[in-house]
Amino acid sequence: MIPYGRQEILEEDIQAVINALRSDLITTGPLVDEFENELEKVVGASCVVLNSGTAALQAAYYGAGLKKGDEILTPANTFVATQAAAMHLGLKVKFVDIDLDTGLISLDDLKRKLSRNTKAIVVVDYAGQPVDISAVRSIVGDKNVWIIEDAAHSLGSRFESLPVGSIADISTFSFYPTKNITTGEGGAVSSKDLNVIQRAKLYSRQGLVRTPENFVLKPDGPWHQEVHFFGHNYRLTDFQCALGLSQLKRLSHFKSYRENIYKYYVKLLKDIEEVNTLKVDSRAECVWHLMPVRVPKSKRKKVFERLRAAGIGVQVNYVPAYHHPAFRTKRRDFLKFPNSEEFYATEISLPIFVGITKEQVEFVCDELLNALKMSKL
Repeated sequence: MIPYGRQEILEEDIQAVINALRSDLITTGPLVDEFENELEKVVGASCVVLNSGTAALQAAYYGAGLKKGDEILTPANTFVATQAAAMHLGLKVKFVDIDLDTGLISLDDLKRKLSRNTKAIVVVDYAGQPVDISAVRSIVGDKNVWIIEDAAHSLGSRFESLPVGSIADISTFSFYPTKNITTGEGGAVSSKDLNVIQRAKLYSRQGLVRTPENFVLKPDGPWHQEVHFFGHNYRLTDFQCALGLSQLKRLSHFKSYRENIYKYYVKLLKDIEEVNTLKVDSRAECVWHLMPVRVPKSKRKKVFERLRAAGIGVQVNYVPAYHHPAFRTKRRDFLKFPNSEEFYATEISLPIFVGITKEQVEFVCDELLNALKMSKL
């Protein structure tokens, strides 16, 4: 099976983790600070690392000061963690349709959905392509609304030469194995607003205050610590940060490798009438996390099954979030998101990862064409 995504783990990554495990501190030690510092150089803003991308989203929402009942806007077609993290804080999620050509949030629908109740707009860099944050800002105007970028797919991407992580008010990242770098599980929040970072860090470390200048109570002794609000234990370990540091050294290589594979797919698929690839903004430099294509709705299921049967690990990204029973959305409301419905009904993600060969890409494209032809029978 050719997987749709996988990590690249080299001997140097393994040795870095082994060295960390042999140290005195294996969790919340010096490598956590070092990883945060190196991430800051990549994204151009202050960072705090956490144990998952989902935890990063939740800490980002808390860091923004969002509270129960606050309304946030999110694209409908994304992995459900974008909304689930908000629901855990009691936020009110309002869905926005996507652009059919890019899979990114629809700016037209965003204009329609933005209201005086909106406290934050959460955009998602689908497949690794950054959202045009300046266009979102122009829609927001002078309203007091946070712009939060779910950049789980786009670490290392840039827009108009600016690194993702430094453009939105707050950005979040994921270090899951299929992502652009991995720590096994892991995530991060970035922001130029140090208050956001401080709140996100406290939230991810149980709200535990250890700095005397911030104490409310009179210390009983040098052991004193206190909790000002109830956070969570979302810490990332030192040995995971060791892996992250090792992976970060190869981020530019990962970027160029994924970009070359993406372009090769586009070259091979461009003349196939029944296959559409994403429209890409010329101002964007993308680290491609996914290789999405769209095929005729009537053929998608058969094509998917034929590719799987041929040993190709395709995926569908994603089931629109409002489809999930947890949201209790009425089926008739699905019609409010025509692009999300169409995108979901036609999308297939082809394998893309560091290490996939051009010969494997050619095999995938040949099998995709065969599957489309066979689906006519």
